[in-house]
Amino acid sequence: MLCLVSPKTAECPLCKTPTSAKGVLGREIGYTLTVEDIRRDLGISHTMEETTTKESAALIKQTCKSCGNTELEYTTRQMRSADEGQTVFLVCPKCKARDTEN
Repeated sequence: MLCLVSPKTAECPLCKTPTSAKGVLGREIGYTLTVEDIRRDLGISHTMEETTTKESAALIKQTCKSCGNTELEYTTRQMRSADEGQTVFLVCPKCKARDTEN
């Protein structure tokens, strides 16, 4: 996007090339920013990281859909906007099957 440096001149902020402001006056500039763009720029993965350990995960009495184990480890994370509930990540300590609940 060009920056207006004077009433008659616009300039590219990267290469400093000046151009006439008449070419940009009255135009609207827009772009789309996605969640994936933000995550990529911040270095955040949208998949669950391998952080489930005995210290960071709690146990819940819920049956594993894969092996039938009666206890699952769970962690929570705010994946959506703040006015919506957290996502619960479930991992079976026996077979390592993963599941999520929103």
